[in-house]
Order: sequence, then structure tokens, then C-alpha cells
Amino acid sequence: MKSNVEKIDKNRVVLEVEVESEEFEKAVQKAYKKLVRKVNIPGFRKGKAPRKVLETYIGEGSLYSEAADIIIPEAYYNAVQETKIEPINQPEVEITQLGNGKPFIFKATVEVKPEVKLGQYKGLAIEKKEYPVTDQDVEDYLKNLQERYARLVSKESGTVEKGDIALIDFEGFVDGEAFPGGKGENYSLEIGSNTFIPGFEDQLVGMSIDEEKEINVTFPEDYHSEELAGKPAIFKVKVKGIKVKEYSPLDDEFAKDVSEFETLEELKNDIRNKLKEAAENRSLSEVKIAVINKAAENAEVEIPEIMIESKIASYVNEMAQRLAQQGLKFEHYLEYSGQTMEQIKETFKPQAKKEVKNDLVIEAIAKAENIIATEEEVDKEIEKMAKYYNQEAGKLKEMFAAQGNLPALEASIQLDKAVDFLVSEAKIEIVSDGKEETKKEE
Repeated sequence: MKSNVEKIDKNRVVLEVEVESEEFEKAVQKAYKKLVRKVNIPGFRKGKAPRKVLETYIGEGSLYSEAADIIIPEAYYNAVQETKIEPINQPEVEITQLGNGKPFIFKATVEVKPEVKLGQYKGLAIEKKEYPVTDQDVEDYLKNLQERYARLVSKESGTVEKGDIALIDFEGFVDGEAFPGGKGENYSLEIGSNTFIPGFEDQLVGMSIDEEKEINVTFPEDYHSEELAGKPAIFKVKVKGIKVKEYSPLDDEFAKDVSEFETLEELKNDIRNKLKEAAENRSLSEVKIAVINKAAENAEVEIPEIMIESKIASYVNEMAQRLAQQGLKFEHYLEYSGQTMEQIKETFKPQAKKEVKNDLVIEAIAKAENIIATEEEVDKEIEKMAKYYNQEAGKLKEMFAAQGNLPALEASIQLDKAVDFLVSEAKIEIVSDGKEETKKEE
């Protein structure tokens, strides 16, 4: 097989591929075996007609066209690997030579990844903000634990108070008409959580069990549904039950109940260490984002629109999945929010453009610095994934290979290493609480 590339535009190339006549003949034979089982030819059992008879019956062109469909995908893939181009969309294929005993030749016109002109990416000046862990942070974490493990106890008498859990039935009306999504039964609402429309929870305070009341509120001007935004509403509410949270005291017994530690002091030390680790991870993540953004700002690249559209499509798909997990269809979300699909896509466009550019620049830096993912690093990553999914690493790697996902994993590791390289080369200045310190990282 022979292949060559001709650039016809900034990010558009023509890939000409020539397949030897012997190889094409193999594809013709496969096409014959495939078609002869589908065509009913008088005088022959299905699948038994000789090739010459089939060619006469359906036409030589039909047989060769089927052979072309068989051979093009593999030949195109091999040509891409050979020429090292990086397509970003499906090719437009044109067959330029097709005939008995001749080499098979086709042209594939395709858009490719754009060239990146790198600017400064080493020695970038970056601030690293430190997030010191205080005693108050530890106490707040403990209070959250206390909240998480609180017992809910039914209130037999009395009224709804802030912090209570009210079990309610409700139905909302605007202009005297019930509106979609404005009704609920046996709904548990924590008073003070600000889950509902402003003013709703405050008006529940003081109500007793089995009491019914009309609550008057106004939807916020920026409410997601344009039909309700800024409008006054009346909710008919009935309190069916009241529960209060019962907290365990913060002592050694609490520590034993919620952790593997014997004392509260041991638990506090563990919390402090975890908070420090989380704070350092946050700092490092911010540094990585900063070096990527700065390296991208210093680079020049003309991004094909199709790459931006593809990224936007991935955002929309992720959004649809999140909505589905909440039991909401995307089309219903569009109705409730008063937005069109085009408006949603337009809001994603700046983010998509930035992310595509960042990815292209990091890839270019990896190539410029000969950063690759080693087999050992790939195996290590697969081992981590296998442990997480409780699978055997060897079988997981075989599955990745069978599904063609190993290159994507290698690329992900390569990009992570490129970002680590940028961080190692950056001039990092430590700042804390918004105030610069004289301390610098080497």
C-alpha cells in the first residue's frame, strides 16, 4: 500500500491511498462471498453461483463497489498511521481508480488537528495559594459528622421551629391555576435549608401537626422558568409531622461510633491530616490550571470549528446524563428553563473553545519535550483502575486492548505528565490568605 498527503487548506488535507491489485482482489473475493449469499440467481442455489455468473447478474461495478466498501476503512486507517496525520472528522472519500487487475486508488479529504505555535511554557510565573488548616476547620468537620449521624426523632407536640424537619403536603398556584412541579406529598423539608422559594420555609415556623395554611411567596426574577419568574404564588400547605435532630455528644464514644479510632483526639488528628491533604491537592490543582492557562495564552493556534462543536456536544451529553439521573428529560428541562438547544450550546462555546485550545497546547508541549506514556505507567494506571472496579488488572488490560481504548489511556497519561512537567518548570510563589510571602518553591 502507498499513501501520500497533500495540504489543501490550513487544517484540511487530501490523503491519496493506493492499494495493490492483489490486495484489492482479496477484497473482491470477500465481496463475492458476501453478495452471493444475498442474491437469488435463477438456476443456482443461494450462495452457490460462481463469481462470473454473479458478476454478470448484478454487474461487475456492483461487485467492485462492495469490495471498495470492504477495503477502504482498513486502508484509510493504515494510511493515517503511516502518514501520522491526526484527523478530527470523518473523511470525504472519492474513488479515483477501480478496475479488474488495476491497483485500487482513492482519495480521502479530511480535517486534521491544527498546528500549534508554542510560546513560552517553561519558567512560567505562577502563584500557589496555601490553605492552612485551622482548629475551626477541624471543629466544623466534626460538626458535619455530628450532623450526618444525627438521629431524627418525631415531635409529638409543639410547633415547627428552625432546624426541624417538617413533613408536608403542598400545592402551588399562580393566578389561581396550579402549575407543573408545584405539588408534593409527604415531602421532608428542613427549615432553614433554603431549599424552597425565599419566604416559604419562614412561614412554616410556628405551624403545628395537622395544621393547614396558605403561604404567600414571590418567585425570584431569575427563576429558571420564565413563566413563573417574578410572579406571586400561593401554596396550600399541610404539616403532617415534625421531626427534630438528636445529636450525639462529641466524645470518645462518638469517635468509636463514626470511625476506627478509640478517642476523639485521634479522630481530630486524622481529620486534620485529611484536611491538610485536601488543601494541598486543591493548591496543586489550581497551580496546574494556572500553568495550562498561561501556556495556552502564550501559544497561537487556529481552532477548527468542528473541534469546538464536538466539545460542546460532549458538554450537552454530560448535561443530559446528569438531568436523567435526576429523573428529568432534556427536552423538559429546556421547556422549564425557557431555553433552546442553540442557546444552551452558545453558553458552552467560550468554555469549549478554551478547553480545546488548552488540550492542543498541552499535546504540542508533550511532543516538543518527547513526553510519552511508558508501558510501566500504563500498567500502573490499569492496576489502580482494576483495584477501584475490583477486577483483575490483566483482564482489564485485555479488555482495553480489545476495545481499542489503550491509545486513549496512553494519551491521558501523556497529557498528565506534560502538565506535571510545566509545574516542575514553573516559578512558583507561595501566597497565603491573599498575602504574598517571601517563601518560594524551588
